[in-house]
Amino acid sequence: MNILLIEDNRDLALNLFDYFEAKGHTLDLAGDGISGLHLAASNSYDVLILDLMLPGIDGLALCRRLREAGKQTPVLMLTARDSLDDKIAGLEAGADDYVVKPFALREVEARLRALARRALARGGPAMLRVGDLSFDPATLKVTRGERTIELPPIPLKILEILMRHSPRVLPRDELERGIWGDSPPDSDALRAHLHILRSAVDKQADKPLIRTLRGIGYQISDE
Repeated sequence: MNILLIEDNRDLALNLFDYFEAKGHTLDLAGDGISGLHLAASNSYDVLILDLMLPGIDGLALCRRLREAGKQTPVLMLTARDSLDDKIAGLEAGADDYVVKPFALREVEARLRALARRALARGGPAMLRVGDLSFDPATLKVTRGERTIELPPIPLKILEILMRHSPRVLPRDELERGIWGDSPPDSDALRAHLHILRSAVDKQADKPLIRTLRGIGYQISDE
């Protein structure tokens, strides 16, 4: 899953981040409501983990703004408040589910997977687009302009990860974890798969979209 975590408690955020990365998920992290709203509105995620109490914009207001903007990304709300009124307020603001702190990490992951499955069943994940490049996560169809692109499984996965995080630059180790979890191959497999991907996506195009920033990481962007 590609997850956006919006949580201002640094220790809790790092705990969640480490747990989900070890499980092979990819994450973006925001420590306040304004940054979280910008990321959620600008990018495509499978699910959002949203703390109720945030600086800048609280979780309820953030969730309402996303729904008003037409964003239907599933939201799991984290709250220290366990009263019925607080739970109802979160659901009425547009959250799909909630967990009360403290919680078990396995439960959070199970709830996120359930939300992602339900989103897929009701219409599938949103189309990903960068410039004239499009990727449909439901059908795995890739097109650039009028051209259909066929990709092997690993380059296809790399493309999906880069597009979901566009225009952010992904460090090499983060990209490898997103593909192979905690067991990346010993050889320079990533470079070989990126070569296949770049040849398929950029070779016949006037403008390259996939970039290698030496010593930093990889990016797909139309900027």
